[in-house]
Amino acid sequence: MKRIGIMTTGGDCSGLNTVLERVVSGATQRGWEVIGIRDGTDGLYSRPVMSVKLTPETLPIELARLSGSYLCNGRDGVMNFESAAACGKLDEFKQTLRAGLRSLELDTLIIVGGNGSLSLAWNNHDIYADVNLVCIPKTIDMDVPLTDNTVGFDTAVQQLVEFGDQILLTARSHHRWFVIQAMGRDVGSLALHAGVALGVDAILIPEIKFDMDTLVERVKNHWRDYGIIMVSEGVSVRGHSGQPADIISRALKAAGITNRALFPEHIQRAGDTVATDRILAASMADCALRAIENKETYVMTAMQDGACKTVALSEFFANGSILCDPHISGQQVSNAYVSPDDPLLTVAANMGAYIGETK
Repeated sequence: MKRIGIMTTGGDCSGLNTVLERVVSGATQRGWEVIGIRDGTDGLYSRPVMSVKLTPETLPIELARLSGSYLCNGRDGVMNFESAAACGKLDEFKQTLRAGLRSLELDTLIIVGGNGSLSLAWNNHDIYADVNLVCIPKTIDMDVPLTDNTVGFDTAVQQLVEFGDQILLTARSHHRWFVIQAMGRDVGSLALHAGVALGVDAILIPEIKFDMDTLVERVKNHWRDYGIIMVSEGVSVRGHSGQPADIISRALKAAGITNRALFPEHIQRAGDTVATDRILAASMADCALRAIENKETYVMTAMQDGACKTVALSEFFANGSILCDPHISGQQVSNAYVSPDDPLLTVAANMGAYIGETK
């Protein structure tokens, strides 16, 4: 009987519980045992390792739709990659994680994580030397190379759209503009998708520079005296520091345009998992289990052209923009960004939204 470990790492999002439940369901059909590691690497570092046996009874199907993670994603005050690197104990930290995995006597470990977690997995082979490793990409940022979608992204878009729908009503009532700042770190996918869905009047993302004067003029001369400007949190404004929504809001106010800056923040990580995310989670869970059957290791599940398949973690890493990890000295991370050829950019521009200086 195979003994599988699974943990959720990094930031939380909707769809994690769907992945967990589908993995448990599929493993049970195969007669395999599933051990959940609580709090990601925090739980793996703890002694004894914080783990729980997962069964259809401990993780019932009705919980699968809920946001967050049944296993949790981490705690404050516990040694992690960042703190270990900062105090010069990274090697000791990695050895402790490996020993923790060895104590669980696993055949395979499934990591459900974002591009940071997957990059760390690729950069630190020695931790997982005693197990087969299969990764499932989840993130609201959609910054993982080689997959067309990530678990949690569609629900985050829906959460942001529902927020914007309500704001648009009060915007009309008060003849007011709203600058909504989306999450996404230094990638604009979330702002772009939600902005197109809402039909906003400007979509500003880190991948495309914009001109503040042009933005202000377009708002001043707009046929409506209310609307929404969607800006990604990773946007930088030359000569200014602080939150981009605040900077833009002040520029609009200086031009006599009534407006407010809004920050939905972790609402975007919450909400019942939408159907498309549940389908993606189920597909990736099934793909991961098939990879285990085939004795694959160091692979990531990926949705490509409507089909879920595995790709080597080495290919995931090599196909992104490789940067130094901003939080962990000596580590690298592989990012995917909004392509200048993304058809949604054309859709947004054709619908009249200002998307920056694209030419």
